[in-house]
Amino acid sequence: MIELEGISRSFQVGDQRVRALREVSLAIAAGEFVSVMGPSGSGKSTLLNLIGLLDRPDSGIYRLDGADVTGLDDVAAARVRNEKIGFVFQFFHLVPRLSAAGNVALPLVLAGVAPGERRERVTRLLADVGLSERAEHLPSQLSGGQLQRVAIARAMSMNPALLLADEPTGNLDRGTGREVLALLEDLNRRGTTLIVVTHDQEIGARARRRIAMEDGRVVADLSS
Repeated sequence: MIELEGISRSFQVGDQRVRALREVSLAIAAGEFVSVMGPSGSGKSTLLNLIGLLDRPDSGIYRLDGADVTGLDDVAAARVRNEKIGFVFQFFHLVPRLSAAGNVALPLVLAGVAPGERRERVTRLLADVGLSERAEHLPSQLSGGQLQRVAIARAMSMNPALLLADEPTGNLDRGTGREVLALLEDLNRRGTTLIVVTHDQEIGARARRRIAMEDGRVVADLSS
């Protein structure tokens, strides 16, 4: 599903040029559960952003499902993201004035999905994450674990083949984090390709494939 060849990315920080990724080459097959670990500044989130087409590399080639997506313009990249990729972030990024159901429905509204189908899909997704009874609650009325469940349901609203999670349990206590990870693992068992960036060794070890990064490079790639 994912093929990276010689991917490099640098950023200007003050008067210094920081190399976030250094000629990273990586292939990830459909259906894999991969964790990406490493210290702060190792390039984990930059890698995830590039895979999610939220950023572009300075050099190298990125193929998604066999198509070269390296140089897509913003409109084309947004279309691919909407069709193929779901995102789960540490800080949830829910719209405060929308209910749980409204937040889950938002990508469907933007994609022009018909109201009847929207309602059916939102109802099913909230049931899948155990929040049917919280559908009309605002984010301010939900716990951290519930907020992340809403975010996961929203990420899955367009039936993406690829789910990218950046520190998805970073703002949760350990017990709630395990529940959220179990939900992500269930999505993976149903066929969704899952890539999780995490600092948590326990979470990283749950993945069937574990990639370690350091100084912008992949330094280990282990499978179980």
